Amino acid sequence: MNVYLVQHAEAKAKDVDPDRPLSERGRRDAGRVAAVAGRLGIEVDQIRHSGKLRAEQTARILGEALSPRQGVVAVEGLGPVDDVEPVANDLDTASAPVMLVGHLPFMERLIGELVVGDPDEAIVDVQNAAITCLSENDGAWQVSWILTPEMAATIGG
Repeated sequence: MNVYLVQHAEAKAKDVDPDRPLSERGRRDAGRVAAVAGRLGIEVDQIRHSGKLRAEQTARILGEALSPRQGVVAVEGLGPVDDVEPVANDLDTASAPVMLVGHLPFMERLIGELVVGDPDEAIVDVQNAAITCLSENDGAWQVSWILTPEMAATIGG
């Protein structure tokens, strides 16, 4: 099974807009990545986001391209400094592919927890709007691929 982890796209600075919506670049990058992901035929059962505006906007852009069967939903536990263990445990027992849209340092810590069992181990340098695909086989997670906005632009997203 696969899980797709995404750090929200670039957001406006807090001093510009305290709600931190996506910047124009953030919308463009998320759209490019979403378009390529859609063309690649990535299928997810659900896209889950932290509920913060920048994560929700990124998740909705991805949802438009991927049409998840169970929609795009806000969930608890994907905040920047939330404990990764409950999410990792949930993913270990999941039966359908999901996409999680959240924040740093949470996403990097979740990858460390899943891949090497240590949330403090930096496995991937997560980028805004990039998708990191992790694959699980016989209880072991590994990084399968990463799609960055720059790659998506080169491919034609």
